[in-house]
Amino acid sequence: MNLLQELKWRDLLYDVTDPELENVFEKEKLTFYVGADPTADSLHVGHLISYLVSKRLMDKGHIPILVIGGGTGLIGDPSGRSSERQLLTLEKSMENADAIIKQVKNILPTATVVNNYDWIKEYDIITFLRDLGKHFNINHMLQKESVKSRLDNGISFTEFTYQIIQSLDFMELYKRNDCRLQIGGQDQWGNITAGLELIRKTQGSESKAYGFTWPLLTKADGSKFGKSAGGAIWLDKERTSVYEFYQYWINTPDKDAVSFLKKFTFKSVEETKVIIEEFESAPHQRLAQQKIAEELTVLVHGREAYDSAVKISKALFSGDIKSLNKEEIVDGFKGVPSISVSEDMLLVDLVIKAKLASSKRESREFIKNNAVSVNGVKVNDLEFVVNKDNALYNEFTVLRRGKKKYAMVKH
Repeated sequence: MNLLQELKWRDLLYDVTDPELENVFEKEKLTFYVGADPTADSLHVGHLISYLVSKRLMDKGHIPILVIGGGTGLIGDPSGRSSERQLLTLEKSMENADAIIKQVKNILPTATVVNNYDWIKEYDIITFLRDLGKHFNINHMLQKESVKSRLDNGISFTEFTYQIIQSLDFMELYKRNDCRLQIGGQDQWGNITAGLELIRKTQGSESKAYGFTWPLLTKADGSKFGKSAGGAIWLDKERTSVYEFYQYWINTPDKDAVSFLKKFTFKSVEETKVIIEEFESAPHQRLAQQKIAEELTVLVHGREAYDSAVKISKALFSGDIKSLNKEEIVDGFKGVPSISVSEDMLLVDLVIKAKLASSKRESREFIKNNAVSVNGVKVNDLEFVVNKDNALYNEFTVLRRGKKKYAMVKH
């Protein structure tokens, strides 16, 4: 199975600009690029696929260039959007770009990373219009899906020119690095083909470059991939803790597990098929989800962080809260409702204050029936007092009612 055949098997191939690419992949080592605009100071899991596909190409000997769009980020890509993006300042775009560069270097440490602002800033308006604009036919630009889908609602001239700016990236990398391939999601098809046209018109009709895209990622139920009840799942652990990141993959629905296993892990085709067979015969054991969560958490955050996330999960499942260190408690209970107290309180009253019971009578019933745990230990003493002395690290008390109702008390 060659590279493109494997990508197709993994549902990571949507279209290629030239069928010849299949043979070129086998005979040559291509320099290729993939880009991301710094619209935030962190990538999220929706961006991961770009770098995972890049790693697959890299593992076959092809040479990656990761472009961070400090320049294109100032313009805004209309692809896949129904309205204008909020324009970034130059300072914010560069700040975001620096943060993202650190993330992509963590995922692909040996890849070349560049900021397209470095060459875009060299163009004044006259040079841009004469040397680039003349090569773009308005009729063709209007037919690009990213533009056509926006015509009814309106699109600014700024976003309309995005495909020209991104085409400049491809041309510059072609000249500077002999980069002959751009890859991206299917919504980038118009930008990729525009770049190929610019290369042919400026570098000569004999110039040979390629592009391929993968399908846009969605869940089996049609919902957007990369979102949770709390919003986007970020790669920055300050935005999304390692534990939350790990849990996102562990909680992959069974109907998405096989698809995600094929797309997001680097197990061989043969090994993946074995895992799929085991998973489908005993889905309750969640083998596929475990493999996905392990591989991606280690890739993005490292082995030590993965081990900590597993430790938190086991502690929460078993109730062994005391085995967690302070940072693990913060991560493990980040999304749990929390309250602050400044004085000692009877557990009966604290359960009500934490909204784990609606009345004193109900609170007493829960406690007497062994339904309330304090820091992982069941308490049925109605006179039990919660204070800093019996808090974890003299700072946290974790209350649990039943199996799933948690509250964090901060002293």
